[in-house]
Amino acid sequence: MSSVISTKEIKKEYVMGAETIRALKSISIEIERGEYVAFMGPSGSGKSTLMNIIGCLDTPTAGQYVLNGHDVSDLTENELAEIRNKEIGFVFQTFNLLPRASALENVSLPLVYAGYGKEDREEKALATLDGVGLAERAYHKPNELSGGQRQRVAIARALVNDPSIILADEPTGNLDTKTSYSIMDLFAELHDKGNTIIMVTHEEDIAEYAHRIIRLRDGLIESDEVNKNIRKVEPVA
Repeated sequence: MSSVISTKEIKKEYVMGAETIRALKSISIEIERGEYVAFMGPSGSGKSTLMNIIGCLDTPTAGQYVLNGHDVSDLTENELAEIRNKEIGFVFQTFNLLPRASALENVSLPLVYAGYGKEDREEKALATLDGVGLAERAYHKPNELSGGQRQRVAIARALVNDPSIILADEPTGNLDTKTSYSIMDLFAELHDKGNTIIMVTHEEDIAEYAHRIIRLRDGLIESDEVNKNIRKVEPVA
């Protein structure tokens, strides 16, 4: 079986005072290696909770989650952090770059935790920046880059450790339409190279770039369908 993600009847509950919030009621999904999936749903649907569990930022109240062959349902925080650093590359809406560090230093950061030496870190980070078209901006700081360039740095940082999956949370949420298209074009290229991509978005036009769309509502899967009309990135003049 080539599933990189397998969840079985995942539930997540939060206690808020006297009330119990059932954020996820029973979620069972299989995502194969090399898939490009979008999670969609209105606010409160459970998509962010599911993303946090898949990203090993949170653990389920009940159910099983197997990531790339590892059962991560009830690991400790330290064990989760180790799996997270090794298996998952995160891309956030707000980029989450260190403001005083260069693009190269930002991209190198996961390699510090992975134990790479300085020379190897720089070589690998530079090659990854080159892969997203930003090698010539390696020594620029985030405030010297455009929003699209910052997101490309964030994508390079997500890729540098060769993770099992790239998890993108509203990756175009802070970008204008033209820049959003160029970022979605980059995701399409990454998927063509064999990367597994899971994207959380509330924007229909952005979700349509994915090859499979899972819609959540009230903590349950409302639909899980292959996208038959994959949106191609249109060249922007």
